[in-house]
Amino acid sequence: MITADCAPAPGAPVWRVEDISGIRVHWTPVAYDNTMSLGQRMRSFVRFAVRSSLRAASIRSDVVFATSTPLTIALPGLWASWRNRTPLVFEVRDLWPDVPIALGALRNPVSRWLALKLEDVVYRHSQHIVALAPGMREDIVAKGVPAEKVSVISNGADVALFSVGDEAGAEIRAAHEWLGDRPMIIYAGAVSTANGVEYLAHLAAATRQIDPEIRFVVAGTGRDMDLVRDLATELGVYEQSFFMLGRIPKGDVAKWLAASSMTCAMLTGPRIVWKDAVSNKFFDSLAAGKPVANNFDGFSSQVAREAGAGIILDPDDVEQAARDLV
Repeated sequence: MITADCAPAPGAPVWRVEDISGIRVHWTPVAYDNTMSLGQRMRSFVRFAVRSSLRAASIRSDVVFATSTPLTIALPGLWASWRNRTPLVFEVRDLWPDVPIALGALRNPVSRWLALKLEDVVYRHSQHIVALAPGMREDIVAKGVPAEKVSVISNGADVALFSVGDEAGAEIRAAHEWLGDRPMIIYAGAVSTANGVEYLAHLAAATRQIDPEIRFVVAGTGRDMDLVRDLATELGVYEQSFFMLGRIPKGDVAKWLAASSMTCAMLTGPRIVWKDAVSNKFFDSLAAGKPVANNFDGFSSQVAREAGAGIILDPDDVEQAARDLV
């Protein structure tokens, strides 16, 4: 496995290798987080693509499995596949470049053309393609890829990691006076424009008018942290019924999920952003045995609703969403 160390220590070597559960993992330091600008992210994408291309080509393999996003992951996949004459399996976790184009992140006509060309090349060269949702598969096939070449394999979750027991949740509740035995809804993920976490601040304000005891928690960080915090303060819910934890370790996320009454996820923007959304936070919630409230009617939301494991909140009417939630 070749992957990036997104928070490298100063002076970290260009490559380090370790065995994790029988998997030989090759790490390279490439800074990346949700607070970075588009230009900074693109530089990180290219840096990783170049390094991993050289590394992947030097490793003998029977199959090359490249999982995207970003779409630049196709570059090391294609190079290693061609260099070693091994088949390429390409996994599509988000439809790039369609999504960044729809969000206005790829405005330059040349950049768009190059991205679309790379997408076409990797689809044609791949022995097989894996999509995370049925809608993704339909979109890929609509681009001219043979239907038999595309399979749907959705995300999973580490059930053992999130089976921390009621005791862990009780400890979290006991450690926070503002929580105690009150109902708590948690969002664990990036605080970014695409996620529209400000919706949760508005929902907290509307819900407080019905039941002031319900707590809303945001666990994560991103470029919109200050925006969401300022909005929650303006609405009078910050550190009253709306709390922001910042970035916390994955193990602590499991404890907070155990303490929660329900989890939630938000997405905003064009339909292509959320219609096939299959986020880790959704499956983490199911692994923790918690119902999910989403404000978008995408694939994962429909799965939760059909299984009786969640609800879909009105994205445009937070007062109605608050009534549905309570």
